[in-house]
Amino acid sequence: MLLVIFLASTALGAPQNFFNQPPFSNQHPVPIVSETNEINPDGSFSYSYVSGDGSQAQAKGYLKNAGQKDREAEVIQGSYSYTAPDGTPITVHWIADENGFRAEGAHLPTPPPIPLEIKRSFGNHPRQHRLLDHDFETGKKYRF
Repeated sequence: MLLVIFLASTALGAPQNFFNQPPFSNQHPVPIVSETNEINPDGSFSYSYVSGDGSQAQAKGYLKNAGQKDREAEVIQGSYSYTAPDGTPITVHWIADENGFRAEGAHLPTPPPIPLEIKRSFGNHPRQHRLLDHDFETGKKYRF
């Protein structure tokens, strides 16, 4: 009798319709059509990939000011792109370093320009050379 109760409770406790469950996703896997990955002895690295749906990503990183105590910083920069569900191409360029993470892309909101009067008011401020912007194409850093 104990065996019958055990078997009944095991059968009732099993997942119901285990083999008839809907798939986790109705989308097919997207293949990776090209990929690179390089890790160097000095800690620098780079990677990139392109997938079958056209999305892609790349990044590279290195240690800036290696061996200089209090000046070392990891620098990683890269980009990724994909097509949004509405068909809009999306591209993001980003950098992460001692100044934090910054990303730019045509689809990302940007703050309005700082009015000239406010910029002038920073003139006597001790942090007047604060980093404001970074141009990913030229690598220039803009300061005021």
